[in-house]
Amino acid sequence: MTQALIIFAVLAWLLQIALGWWQLQRFNRAFDGLCQLGSVGVGRSGGRFRPRVVLALAFDTEQRVCGSMLMRGLTIFAQPRPIARLHGLHQRDLSPDVIFPEDRACQTALSLAIAPKS
Repeated sequence: MTQALIIFAVLAWLLQIALGWWQLQRFNRAFDGLCQLGSVGVGRSGGRFRPRVVLALAFDTEQRVCGSMLMRGLTIFAQPRPIARLHGLHQRDLSPDVIFPEDRACQTALSLAIAPKS
């Protein structure tokens, strides 16, 4: 019985590693696509037991959003998705509390993504 539990734990751990790698590959492909569009700002928020949010915005030479990616969730099945309503907006017009009025995690991630780089 103990041996079966150990084997199950090892198999679950290996599956977690494989699925985590798969999620990382999806994120990297989406992020590489954004980097080809222009300069990219990235913001992240989340906690240990709340859905984490990663938000990336690509800006063109006029500081308008030309690409976006939002990835949120608790599991490895979270996928990067574009935020079409932000495309074409100027960086100074991006107000996190207006764009995501009900979602504090997305507000934090957007604030970090549009913050000036030092």
